[in-house]
Amino acid sequence: MKIWIDGYEANVLQRLGSSQVAFELLKSLEKIDSRNDYVILLPALPLGDLPKERAGWRYKILRPRKLWTRIALPLALYSARQKPDIFFSPTHYIPRFTPAGIKRVVTIFDLSFLRFPEMFESRDLWQLKNWSKFSVDNAQHIITISNASKKDIIGQYGVSKDSITVAYPGYDREKFKTQMSNVKTEKIIRKYKIGDNYIIYVGTIQPRKNLKRLMEAFAHVILERAQRPIGSRKDSIASLQNDSLELVVVGKTSGEGRQGWMYEDILKAPKTLGIEDKVKFLGFVPIDDLSYLLSGALAFIQPSLWEGFGIPVVEAMATGIPVIVSNVSSLPEVVGEAGFLVDPYSVDQIEQAIRTVATDKKLRQKHSKAGIVQAKKFSWDKMAITVLRVFEKAVSS
Repeated sequence: MKIWIDGYEANVLQRLGSSQVAFELLKSLEKIDSRNDYVILLPALPLGDLPKERAGWRYKILRPRKLWTRIALPLALYSARQKPDIFFSPTHYIPRFTPAGIKRVVTIFDLSFLRFPEMFESRDLWQLKNWSKFSVDNAQHIITISNASKKDIIGQYGVSKDSITVAYPGYDREKFKTQMSNVKTEKIIRKYKIGDNYIIYVGTIQPRKNLKRLMEAFAHVILERAQRPIGSRKDSIASLQNDSLELVVVGKTSGEGRQGWMYEDILKAPKTLGIEDKVKFLGFVPIDDLSYLLSGALAFIQPSLWEGFGIPVVEAMATGIPVIVSNVSSLPEVVGEAGFLVDPYSVDQIEQAIRTVATDKKLRQKHSKAGIVQAKKFSWDKMAITVLRVFEKAVSS
């Protein structure tokens, strides 16, 4: 097969979410498949960590960058002497104009923009709604990242279940593991000026991630003891531990690649709640540091209103810390029996989960062990194998 892949999102710095999936998928496809011929389409020279060119794997630089999907991709496809059998987009977008005979495969991560349109900026919302619908209607096959997203796509667009394949993302097994150096973990924690007692969130800073409710729940835990009479029966060891508990928030509001949006109120929330000294916004954290920050945490928390998958959840489980996640969308599917599930709209449930994780060591250990087992179900190579089978199926249909 001759396979062309839109590598735009893979060729960025500080990769998160869809760009992380695009990058890891390219790496795994290059590693596992030497039979087919690949051309990766880029708007600029490939970054140094992308796979090196070889026979059957090369890069093609296209212009213009600003009109990538509208002009650059169709122009490249129509002008090619040898047309590809497959055009694959690891994003929501396929070109509107493609020569006859080229099978198009698209990736739809989730439909949160349809469920929570008010939580997206108007330009992004228009693009996601219009281009995603076009892609779903015109692609020969759709790849998505969870059964929850597959069900959502079928329900929203009325497409056949046979036209959608679930390919779970993976995680870096060399970086995220349980055998982490205690000395290095301590060094990284000190680098970011964090104490020894913290719960961590990793993801973009945007409304759908439900961070305002998370911080409200965290404030209840932190401020509870301050409201009790000194010496009261409830002034327990558990509440004393709450005095040192911190919430660490890892996620971009600026920088290379995909940034957060509509985050101003989120950044102001700790001061409004009176816990500004207990919440640490770290911005983007490199993967080498992130693995140690996760391993040193009491727990990971992801109370999102909607997720297509949740790679940081798997990374957290792989490092051996318990995870608290929402009981909606794909998150119960991702964590299985290993996670603490909460209603993302219930501040009380989020608060109780934090309190339980912070004070019950035996329960933390139980969920940690289950999470390590659950994380092993996911790998980038498994995803690449599934995607490759989709290509073969699309060409033969």
